Amino acid sequence: MQSIAVIGGGVTGVTTAYALLNRGFEVTLFERNRYAAMETSFANGGQLSASNAEVWNHWPTIVKGLKWMLRADAPLLVNPKPSWHKLSWFAEFMAAIPRYADNTTATAALAIEARRYLFSWAEKEGIAFDPEHRGILHIYRHKAGFEHAAKVTKLLARGGLERQAVSPSEMRDIEPNLAGGYYGGFYTPTDATGDIHKFTTGLADAAARRGVSMRYGCDIHTVNAREDGVHIATEQGLEAFDAVVVCAGVGSRALAAKLGDRVNVYPVKGYSITVSLDDEASQQAAPWMSLLDDETKLVSSRLGQDRFRVAGSAEFNGYNYDIRADRIRPLVDWVAQCFPGVSTRKVTPWAGLRPMMPDMMPKVGPGRRPGVFYNTGHGHLGWTLSAVTADQIATTIAQVAEQPNRAAALQ
Repeated sequence: MQSIAVIGGGVTGVTTAYALLNRGFEVTLFERNRYAAMETSFANGGQLSASNAEVWNHWPTIVKGLKWMLRADAPLLVNPKPSWHKLSWFAEFMAAIPRYADNTTATAALAIEARRYLFSWAEKEGIAFDPEHRGILHIYRHKAGFEHAAKVTKLLARGGLERQAVSPSEMRDIEPNLAGGYYGGFYTPTDATGDIHKFTTGLADAAARRGVSMRYGCDIHTVNAREDGVHIATEQGLEAFDAVVVCAGVGSRALAAKLGDRVNVYPVKGYSITVSLDDEASQQAAPWMSLLDDETKLVSSRLGQDRFRVAGSAEFNGYNYDIRADRIRPLVDWVAQCFPGVSTRKVTPWAGLRPMMPDMMPKVGPGRRPGVFYNTGHGHLGWTLSAVTADQIATTIAQVAEQPNRAAALQ
């Protein structure tokens, strides 16, 4: 049996460990926090959204970023302070613009495939994560946004996703509680929502019960890949493995550099609020339908009877976890505008760093050195894509491990 180390205990690392376990590997997961899913997988928007597969690599994104640079509450905010990391990332981001259509289609296809794994694993392990299979409604206030969405719909259809245009009256039928005036919307009935933290911790517990060694509260001091295996040093000492999978989110870039690879992940901060629906009036006024507001770049999900999650925005500000009041305020205001009957007296703010590759496509595959693999850089769709990329990397490692010559195999 091959021994595999997985670095990272978010949704990507936990699903990777689980997929490797299912293929008979001996798996050890390293996570620097005391528990699984305590960073970017803690309180995201909750959407399992193939309908949000559009990559950001197109010129309107650049224009909006420049226009909003001095607006504190902008949906997309770029700190103008330069750094080599930021400059190199944006250069590669712009270089990927010609692949915008193909990458959007490919991401949609991946997201559709991911559903099968995620829901089957949750059912098999009995994981309760507040899933809702009601679909996702994209809302548009203006004609220009709606017409752009129609073009995106064609790209998603190429990837196998069907979503339908809906009129303002049909939008009211889909979500009666939605207030405000709208030009139209697009509805994807096959999308879903759920609590990423509950899913990830539930799957982590299941993996541990079945034999995965969970090393929580364990910082990686050094990691080296040599012909005789991968060596990982922690405060507990030096351990050797046949291979390692880096699933460390925004920490993947630094680990990759130690392993001789360049994985240009940039930390793009997103914010969320969890609204406590403590009174019956708020529970009745909050939506059960998951929404995506393309103008404000906000998403919402109902998490059980008494929680309502709103998340979004993108902030390019380095490795900064600060929760800014001027970035949280637009989320609270959105609730008041779209669902005025929901009380926002009790709101829990949160911020996390999305690990984004410049082309918006996750890095899934081997590194340069023997025994090194990556499953990282999923950006704003980590929850949506995690299960399928976990299966992909586990399949790759299983195929490599079957090769007779180990020195040639694990590379």
